[in-house]
Amino acid sequence: MRTKPDRIISLVLLVFAVVYLALSYRLPAFPYAVIDSDVLPKGLGYLLIILAIVLFLQAKDDTDADKERRYVKKEDLIILLSVLAALLIYIFLLEPVGFLLSTILFLLVIPFVLGFKKKVTTVLVAFLFSGVMYYSFNYLLNITLPQGILPF
Repeated sequence: MRTKPDRIISLVLLVFAVVYLALSYRLPAFPYAVIDSDVLPKGLGYLLIILAIVLFLQAKDDTDADKERRYVKKEDLIILLSVLAALLIYIFLLEPVGFLLSTILFLLVIPFVLGFKKKVTTVLVAFLFSGVMYYSFNYLLNITLPQGILPF
C-alpha cells in the first residue's frame, strides 16, 4: 500500500505540534495574571494537534492533477528563497539596527522581490506602517521595541 502525502505531512505536523506544546508548558507563570502568557501558545499547540489528526484521517490518494499542481517553477522557487533570505536578514538586523530601520528596509525590499511596480506606494507604506507601529508600541502601549542605532 502506498503512503498518502497528506499522512506524511500530518505526522510531521503532529511531531512539531507536540514539541511546540511541550515547550509552551515550560513558559513561566505570572502570579497576578488572569490570562497568562502561555494561554495562546498552548491553544495553538492543541489546535495544531487536532488539525494534524483531521488531516491524517482525511488523507486521499494523489491524482496526476495533484502532482502537477504541486510542481513549483524555478522562478517561483527563487522568489520564495529570496523572501526567506530577506526575512532571516530582517530577524538578524532587528536587534542591532532597530525595529524602525530594519522594518522600513524589509518593507522596501519585499515588494521589489515580489515584483510590485508602484514605488511611491511602497515607500509610503514602508515608512508610514513602520512609524505608526513604532509609535504605537513605544508611546501608546509602553512596549519597548528594539531601538538599535537611533537615539529615540
